[in-house]
Amino acid sequence: MPTREIVDVSFANNPNAAPATRFGNLVFVSGQPGFHPDTGELGKDIREQTRNALERVKGILEAAGTSLENVLSVNGYVTKREDRAAYNEEYVKYFPNDKPARSTVEVQLARPDMLVEVAATAGIPD
Repeated sequence: MPTREIVDVSFANNPNAAPATRFGNLVFVSGQPGFHPDTGELGKDIREQTRNALERVKGILEAAGTSLENVLSVNGYVTKREDRAAYNEEYVKYFPNDKPARSTVEVQLARPDMLVEVAATAGIPD
């Protein structure tokens, strides 16, 4: 049986959750908000927050030994239905081909200025 391993990165500092958990050849990335991974600043709009969230997912996956190319599923959480089109336009830049399974739902996030959060599951190739 594989063991559970916590994937740690400096920018994902939620005291209530690991940035990601690796189990065997799977990586489960916790929901990543729209804060820039380097500066920690929240993006000014849905597009910037989506890019920031996906860059955070990308960095966590790289720390775990995989990449966006190996993402199997994505869960997106947006706070405004009218932001979905812009979210989709940014999302497709990160997943232009071989799109992963995906769900996107409208939610209320921890702060009113947070517009998006993205969680993902990826495989680690043999």
